[in-house]
Amino acid sequence: MGKFKEGESGNPSGRPPGLTTANKIRHEIQESLPSILKTVVKAAQSGDMAACKLILDRVCPTIKSVALPINLPFSGGLVDQGNAVIQATLTGQIPPDIGAQLITALSNQGKLVDLEEMSDRLARIEKQLSARK
Repeated sequence: MGKFKEGESGNPSGRPPGLTTANKIRHEIQESLPSILKTVVKAAQSGDMAACKLILDRVCPTIKSVALPINLPFSGGLVDQGNAVIQATLTGQIPPDIGAQLITALSNQGKLVDLEEMSDRLARIEKQLSARK
């Protein structure tokens, strides 16, 4: 037989609120935050590059590239479109990272086309085999 009766909690009132380790740490940090911030700012002003990076990363986050609209021809197959992307990248019409993303997208599209063609071909073969029976 166990220590507690079945179906009854050994601690019916539960853990008192705010006593978890994480909550204690958060509370201590919150109380010390003004002092911590002053220390980090002073360190940055003294030339501590880690402190500078910490502040800049929080205040001025890294600028992310924004994709601009790109006009590429829709005529031709995937190879023609890939060539157009490469040409546009080489001539500076589109940035290299966007060009690489477009080539990857075209490659993935090619895989989808291949899968669809194989699926259609398999369906035709199965239909021909069932017609022979």
